Amino acid sequence: MNTIVIIQARMGSTRLPGKVLLPLGDSTVLDYVVSRCRKIQGVSHVIVATSDLTEDDQIAHWCQEHEVDVFRGSQLDVLERYYRCAQAYQPEYVIRVTSDCPFVDYKLAEQTIQAMKTQPSDIVINDGQEQLTRGLSVEMISYTALEKIYQQSSELRHREHVTYYAYEYSEQFTSTTIIPPAILLHPQLRMTVDTMEDYELCRILTNRIEDSKNAPSEAYIDYLLQHPEVASINAHIQQKPVQ
Repeated sequence: MNTIVIIQARMGSTRLPGKVLLPLGDSTVLDYVVSRCRKIQGVSHVIVATSDLTEDDQIAHWCQEHEVDVFRGSQLDVLERYYRCAQAYQPEYVIRVTSDCPFVDYKLAEQTIQAMKTQPSDIVINDGQEQLTRGLSVEMISYTALEKIYQQSSELRHREHVTYYAYEYSEQFTSTTIIPPAILLHPQLRMTVDTMEDYELCRILTNRIEDSKNAPSEAYIDYLLQHPEVASINAHIQQKPVQ
């Protein structure tokens, strides 16, 4: 089962510009994302998909310096960029990750892959998505389903949020459901980087957790549950709604 990981990344951000290349631990936010994606068993390539804007040259240069596959495409039509990136590799399945999730859960990704192997379908649905700690999730979709979304969707929200069409028109797609481990279900916790408060919390985690780039997600969650004063740093942040 040929599966690739595509990481969406850009320097532009309304809340925290340049966040993907901010220092984190002994490297950067993007390095954490790439490193953890490379730990996922069963994937053939990990690719960073960024835009062709000049400001994203920094991301392309970082990828080249660190021997990370990079693809460049449309800034505004994220779906087209994502689809063209996948098209270049011709996989059977694609795992979608965003670059503002430095602690992406590689074990959950492996559970997702195993579920797709057991019950092949268009997309894997996470039964506990709304309860999952923010910043740990991955999405897995078949290449044929991604191509269908690319060809059929026209609304701005669908072009900006790659898989959103498949959830909005779920009757058009087959799905496989997974139930994530209970330890990951803490919706009050945020381990993503969208604001300066988010970044401060993630920076603290990398300084407090041993081997933070490779540590299992449970280690971060356990720390935050035991240190509510740290968890409270970004507890007030609201995720931006889909427009």
